[in-house]
Order: sequence, then C-alpha cells, then structure tokens
Amino acid sequence: MENTISGTEVTPIPQQRGEAGQQPSGHGPDQPGQGRRGTSSMLEAAVEYAEERQWQVFPGVSTETVEGVVRCSCGDPSCPLPGAHPESPDWTNQATLSGAVARRLWSRRPEAAVLLPTGRGFDVLEVPETAGYLALARLDRLGAEPGAGPVLVAPDRRMRFLVLPGAQARVPRLVRGLGWAPEGLDLAVMGTGGWIAAPPTRYGARGPVQWVRPPAGRLPDAAALVPALAYACTRDR
Repeated sequence: MENTISGTEVTPIPQQRGEAGQQPSGHGPDQPGQGRRGTSSMLEAAVEYAEERQWQVFPGVSTETVEGVVRCSCGDPSCPLPGAHPESPDWTNQATLSGAVARRLWSRRPEAAVLLPTGRGFDVLEVPETAGYLALARLDRLGAEPGAGPVLVAPDRRMRFLVLPGAQARVPRLVRGLGWAPEGLDLAVMGTGGWIAAPPTRYGARGPVQWVRPPAGRLPDAAALVPALAYACTRDR
C-alpha cells in the first residue's frame, strides 16, 4: 500500500529498556509513580495520580511469592498479567479521583496494582515497544507540539501513549486517511471501558511498568501522533 507519509529514512531506535542496565529515555527521580528518589510505593503513586494529575485510579490484584515462585493473587497459575490487572469485574465502580479515597484503598492493600481507567481523563494509543521508540524519535525530529507524552512502557513489550479522550472513535479514520488499513497495523486504541497499569505496578517477576516520557503539561491530540505511530508500525514487521 502506498506510503503517504513523507520522509522514509530509518531513524535509529534509542536504547531500550533493559539494555546495558539503562532506564528508558526520560527516566528521572521526579517522575510520577517512580518516586522522588527513584522508588515509590503503590499508595504514593495512586494518590499522586489522583491529586496531581486528576486521573482516576483503582486498585488491582497483587503478587505473592510461594516457594520462591511469584504468582498473581487472582489464583491463576498461568495468569498472563500477574499482579497487573483488575481484581473484579466491578472495577469501574471503584475508580476514584479523590486522593483521600485512594490513600484509604491502598492503606488496606499496599501491594495492589495501580490501575487507571481509559476513556475518562485520557485515551491510549498502544504499539509494540520497538515501533514506539521509532515513533518517538520521528516525533522529536519533526518537533511535534505538544510533544509525545505521557508515554509508558510495560514488561509485555508494549508502549502506551496517553492522548486526549475521544481517540477511540477517530483513529481508524485517521489511519485510513494516511493510506493504510487499520486492521493491518499493530496500533490499538483504548478508550471507554479499558484500563492500563501505571508505574510502579509490576508484572510479576517480569518487572515494573515505567515512564518513557513522564506526565508534564497538556495531553496531545491523537491526530498529532497517529502519522508517526502508523508509519513506525509499518517498519516494525
């Protein structure tokens, strides 16, 4: 299919999470969910998201170690997201914007995952990790305004770009307008009814969710990111 995005040069992908012991680009001591000294409890992160970012939060499952094996508290030995998913189908009614409520919830269960519902304060564009880094390099080079961020990466090797709400209905049309079929790209959109795990939530023994670009300023519109993300997905095959 014809590539309608100008500039087909390959951009070197920045060093990725876990390579040579490096943190993702943008990692710093003051990132939300990472703690002011590089670490943070789930409780501190949940309160910070609610109070400072005005993002709804709700507690998920946790992990436990049994005979040296890290397992999800849901009880499923083959859980695909150990320690990083909702605890019950009723999670939509648990989400809160109150820092006081978040503090109370995590005081009861300090190890509970910090989960954020999508489609409320933000939608999410999700791509493979390698495509995400390629897109970030492209956006930085083009000087997108506002820049890409917040962006996080999880141990499932997926990168998630937080954007203004309403993207779920618009992205397929935007992709088609660029000359690609949405079903042919590994570009997912999460809106109403979805959720993401936020730092410092861990995927069991696989490691924590981390910010690549921490929250700062206003959220970008999906239209500003889709061209770079779609292009990166065509190169990451």
